[in-house]
Amino acid sequence: MKEMLESREFKELASKRNKIVTVLTLIQLIMYFGFILVLAFKKDILSQKLSEGITVGIPVGIAVIVISWLLTGVYVYWANTYYDRAVEEIKNKLRR
Repeated sequence: MKEMLESREFKELASKRNKIVTVLTLIQLIMYFGFILVLAFKKDILSQKLSEGITVGIPVGIAVIVISWLLTGVYVYWANTYYDRAVEEIKNKLRR
């Protein structure tokens, strides 16, 4: 295990993973805190009525949740198609 953790390939893979995680996390944080800041300081934007009983804030709030799921899906797809395969290749290379 130590040999794998110290290998150049694994360190490069871990670096790629950290970059993807950082980008997805920043997108999520900007979106979430952007919504909260607009809600806190510019209520008039989100309180505009789209129809009777529905304001702009409701679909925007739903979009924040849905986009969070999509970002999770992006990471899971990447991890399943690239990361897991790359880890297995590194393990197999080190077993030889």
